[in-house]
Amino acid sequence: MKTGIHPEYDLCKIHCSCGNEYVTRATVKEMRVELCSECHPFYTGRQKLVDTGGRVERFQRRYAKTQAAQAQSTAKS
Repeated sequence: MKTGIHPEYDLCKIHCSCGNEYVTRATVKEMRVELCSECHPFYTGRQKLVDTGGRVERFQRRYAKTQAAQAQSTAKS
């Protein structure tokens, strides 16, 4: 291996948005993450539905409109 081309691999402090902090090793000194194993739905079993800007409701309205149109077209046939 060549010398002097590899990054430093030191201790890294990870900060999660839930408040959890832990230490690991990485090429950076500090990291901020949104999800960790303490708050991720896959690991906790709790599902959080985040609706930003009413996207879920808008999708449900469009889907209901499509279903109604399909039912109406099959009734006419």
